[in-house]
Amino acid sequence: MRGRFGPAALRAGGVVVALGLTITACSSSKKSSEPSSPGGGGAAPSGAQFCKGMKIVFFPGGTAGGGFETVVYNGAKAAAAALGPTVSYQWSDWDPNKMITQFQQAMATRPDGMAVMGHPGDSAFGPLIDQAESQGIAVTVMNTELQKAEAKYANQGTGYAGATLYDAGANLVKEAIKRGNLQSGSRVFVWGLLSQPGRGERTKGIVDTLKSAGMKVDYLEINDATNADPAAGVPVFTGYVSKHSDVKAILIDHGNLTSTIPTYMKAANLNPGSVYAAGFDMSAATVEGIEKGYINLVTDQQEWLQGYFGVLQLCLSHEYGFSGLKIDTGGGFVDKAVLDKVAPLVKKQIR
Repeated sequence: MRGRFGPAALRAGGVVVALGLTITACSSSKKSSEPSSPGGGGAAPSGAQFCKGMKIVFFPGGTAGGGFETVVYNGAKAAAAALGPTVSYQWSDWDPNKMITQFQQAMATRPDGMAVMGHPGDSAFGPLIDQAESQGIAVTVMNTELQKAEAKYANQGTGYAGATLYDAGANLVKEAIKRGNLQSGSRVFVWGLLSQPGRGERTKGIVDTLKSAGMKVDYLEINDATNADPAAGVPVFTGYVSKHSDVKAILIDHGNLTSTIPTYMKAANLNPGSVYAAGFDMSAATVEGIEKGYINLVTDQQEWLQGYFGVLQLCLSHEYGFSGLKIDTGGGFVDKAVLDKVAPLVKKQIR
């Protein structure tokens, strides 16, 4: 069953988490012997796996085993175990072109729903989502918004689980300036994905906010090789530092590259704390980088929730006709002062 009701938007991550947990808890407490609903709509759902039998194709993002995307995957796996759908997974190396190709291939298998990363943007994804929806395949979005698709198919259950990207970039800069005592005129290196439609909004938020604060911004686009394998970026980073020894801060708009900051800094002969280093997303390597002083500040967008709510959204719209939910998973900031509270969950690949 596909949703045909008015769009709903829940913007507070905590509120929606409570909703998801309540749905699961209530479902698990119901008995098969419960009477039909008063409206005559049939028996209430029995058991926690109310979505059993649904086929979903899920796109976690990068590569199997990658720090960020593995946490997204773990969230999806948890939702699949709780709700009961059959879920297959497609890894894309964070390549927007590969995401499009995989979507086309997945659509040919006629699943009931697909949870996608929005990196290719509305222009590239829009016609394909139109085609999928015309075939009765539900589509929901994670990590990077597809605003046109979300608006067009909200009644059919197209929602969004992820951070508000421009704001996330801007807020990281504001915190870095305050905590790192950066002054107007300071040289800042930004390594991001400005050229990617939609996904580039977070990098744009970083660059705009730095320039508004009077910083001297050196921007480099993350190339395809480094996007797929952060270690490939070592020569790029060392080359930059060798030409800009006065750099005061580095801001990296990529979770897997953020976790590689210690490697980059060691290769460039930079000591811990010699430049203020900030980025996105937690991982075991990022925890170690914070502990050793190479990484000063990280925005945690709680990507496990993106995976969990991606699957949950599809189940809710397929089974009950619920419209798309807009869920901001963007969390707070992690530094050495609060690391002990987050690190155990990072070790379990939940945060």
